[in-house]
Amino acid sequence: MSALALAAFVPAAACAAPRPDPWRRWAASDESARRSVDFAAWDGFLARYLVPGGDGINRVSYGRVLPADREALSLHVAALAGLPITSYRRAEQLAYWINLYNALTLRVVLDHYPVASILDIKLAGPLSIGPWSKKLLRIEGEEVSLDDIEHRILRPLWHDPRLHYALNCASLGCPSLQPQAFAAAAMEARLDEAARGFVNHARGVRIADGRLIVSSLYRWYAADFGGSDPAVIAHLRRYAAPPLAKALALLSSIAGDQYDWSLNDAKTL
Repeated sequence: MSALALAAFVPAAACAAPRPDPWRRWAASDESARRSVDFAAWDGFLARYLVPGGDGINRVSYGRVLPADREALSLHVAALAGLPITSYRRAEQLAYWINLYNALTLRVVLDHYPVASILDIKLAGPLSIGPWSKKLLRIEGEEVSLDDIEHRILRPLWHDPRLHYALNCASLGCPSLQPQAFAAAAMEARLDEAARGFVNHARGVRIADGRLIVSSLYRWYAADFGGSDPAVIAHLRRYAAPPLAKALALLSSIAGDQYDWSLNDAKTL
């Protein structure tokens, strides 16, 4: 099914991004702390099962994941959830929340695989859309969902639009799952790299007959990217390769958007 055809079947609510709602309890940190979070298990999983596609999209070999590796991923997610994360430095917390979101999303897909789309995983009831609102982990005594991590912690506490390029929702239309865990020490470079990778790919930005077509991410989260078409375009130019940046300089509005909710499954290669 094509991206546009698939989008036609997605309920409108799935395309309505929740507003940032700061969960201040997670703003606490200990800047004197020197310990770091160990993401070696996540790195190992990605090395074994993430497949770069010739189309520029990274996919996951869900069907090849061994039972032992599924268990190891679940144990890694549980270990992350067991950390007293508010006692870490803020830079470590950012890497923690990004990697936890991505690893948890992948675990959820594996728990329900095979599925055609993450939208088919209705953890909060038959009328729910996707798994995002379901409380999946207990962290420092608090029940936490994927929505909480994205919309109550990362977006409102860090205010960085590049986070949209770091989080992966297991869909072909989403920015690719990165081949290594995010780490505090190289965070700025990694976020910039992820931004460039998506902006310069056709699922992020394309110009057809003088019309600018962008990923629906820039519509759903327009406020995060400046709140207007010119502001979104200015953001895109910041990460666009020279030919695209030159073409974007001639445009002032967005003509349309696109998104493919198909699962980022390596078997589709």
